[in-house]
Amino acid sequence: MQLDTILLKVTSRCNIDCSYCYVYHQGDTSWQRMPKHMSLGTVEDVLKQLPTLYEDQQHPFAIVLHGGEPLLLPRNILEALLQGLADRLPATCSRAIQTNGTLIDDDLLELCLRTSTTLSVSLDGPANVNDTFRIAFNGEGTYARAAAGIDRIRQHPQASRIFTGALCVVDPHSNARRIYEFFKSLAVPSVDFLFKDGNYAKLPPGKTAIESTEYGRWLAVAWDCYINDPDPPRIRVLDDLGRLLLGGASVKEGCGQTMYGIAVIDTDGTVTKNDTLKSTYDGADRFEKAWSVSNDRLSEIAASPEFVQYSQLQHPTSPVCQACSLLSICGGGMPLSRWHPETGLANPSIYCADYKLVIGHIQETLQNYR
Repeated sequence: MQLDTILLKVTSRCNIDCSYCYVYHQGDTSWQRMPKHMSLGTVEDVLKQLPTLYEDQQHPFAIVLHGGEPLLLPRNILEALLQGLADRLPATCSRAIQTNGTLIDDDLLELCLRTSTTLSVSLDGPANVNDTFRIAFNGEGTYARAAAGIDRIRQHPQASRIFTGALCVVDPHSNARRIYEFFKSLAVPSVDFLFKDGNYAKLPPGKTAIESTEYGRWLAVAWDCYINDPDPPRIRVLDDLGRLLLGGASVKEGCGQTMYGIAVIDTDGTVTKNDTLKSTYDGADRFEKAWSVSNDRLSEIAASPEFVQYSQLQHPTSPVCQACSLLSICGGGMPLSRWHPETGLANPSIYCADYKLVIGHIQETLQNYR
């Protein structure tokens, strides 16, 4: 396996309390045993390992700072990490921070500019939508602070070099057209629409049954807005589905059949699986082998049978999926959405009906454009 993405969990805590968060509200408790943030020592281990990984595989990879809320990392440690990545890795190894936007300040923007690090802000729509789920620990909404963070980025003279866009977790009860128009009004360069995490034991909020299509119908409306907009923002999931239907490839896991090498490095330096697996059961993201950036070479971890077996989870094993004509498009969805407490991951995604609906809708409109 070549590694395509290194997710650095630089903090294990957050300053807000999103009700749907897979880290804190889906049953996993590992965050409670993790250091609150990466130490300078662990950062130095990361900065030794990543250049070695690049030398070993001669293939660039993306580095994403995540949490919790990554901007809770003490600023001196954040600066050491970002400057070290900029100094020791080629520009083809991109650096990005996924933040809730509430802690953005001018010094951070200058640090990002100096180290060629980009920012993506999580925001689910206008205040009445965003503040239903993305709330502070006192129950208040977080929209105003996140929007202020986005506005601060946009006012920076080099905003185009720093801001990559927004990440929006879909509320299927919201009006998709209004959400699309909202992000257009913010002039974000891109939006990534994500479905809420869920599985056969716990359906995602807003999905009433395995065969229901609330999320698919929502995304189909977003597609109509997108395909009829002469100057749309980039929307990753819609781009992926459109490209796949036209014979191209996806750029991220969750669609298509390209296999991506994804490794997560936790705040104590432990190497784990894709952290979204936390939404299935406690400890689902842990390898049997206790790997750490302090002791183990990342390229050797990626070559191990256990890591390869984990990576192959991206391909569904359900006979229903294997026989489906749409498998090359949907790819079976994210592994976490296939999980059942009795049969593990050997099931279609709980979003199968949603995928069928939106893929069929996109396919029909693409045929009409020919």
